[in-house]
Amino acid sequence: MANTKILIVDDDNNICELLRLYLEKSDFDTAIASNGGIALQMAESYSPDLILLDVMMPELDGWQVCREIRKKSDVPIIMLTAKGETFDKILGLELGADDYISKPFDTKEVIARIKAVLRRSGEKNKTNIQEVKFDKLIINLTNYELIVDGKSIDTPPKELELIYHLASNPNRVYTRDQLLDEVWGFDYYGDSRTVDVHVKRLREKLENVSSNWALRTVWGVGYKFEVK
Repeated sequence: MANTKILIVDDDNNICELLRLYLEKSDFDTAIASNGGIALQMAESYSPDLILLDVMMPELDGWQVCREIRKKSDVPIIMLTAKGETFDKILGLELGADDYISKPFDTKEVIARIKAVLRRSGEKNKTNIQEVKFDKLIINLTNYELIVDGKSIDTPPKELELIYHLASNPNRVYTRDQLLDEVWGFDYYGDSRTVDVHVKRLREKLENVSSNWALRTVWGVGYKFEVK
């Protein structure tokens, strides 16, 4: 993990120093931003490989920072939340976060989550071309590009991985747990609502594009990419 850069964003200096200590023991490079404004600046100047982003901060909160970063970058983001409410977690995922950790947290869990998210995001560097094509739809996992009706659509990495997985196996029904295992990985700590959030956002991008395929809900089971 040497030279892998982690940006820690939290207005609590004690939490920042604790995270820095354990991350550097695990051979990560670290930088600290004490508020959302500084975080946005450092997201560009420091070019982190992953951002640990606290939700509750003065001025710009974590949701606002995540939204702004996602306008320019697909850098992996793990949200830190003291609330632990489902609403907070779902909102973070809808804004493009890759994972979330509730406070108080175990530092070993934080390290494990970081490594898991980095491992998943690193799949985009595979050399073989991974692409599926349908009417007015191209999903390219090599370049992490979603092209809908000839237009490139900004899509967070996990959404693209999910639609690629479903479209690579057309008409096959997957349960939410299967998708969590096969797309997010066995070491993912989230729940099945994560899948629902990502499917909802994909449908907003793919709605009414073609009558030859659709992202379908199979009630009581899960989801499938239906091809006629």
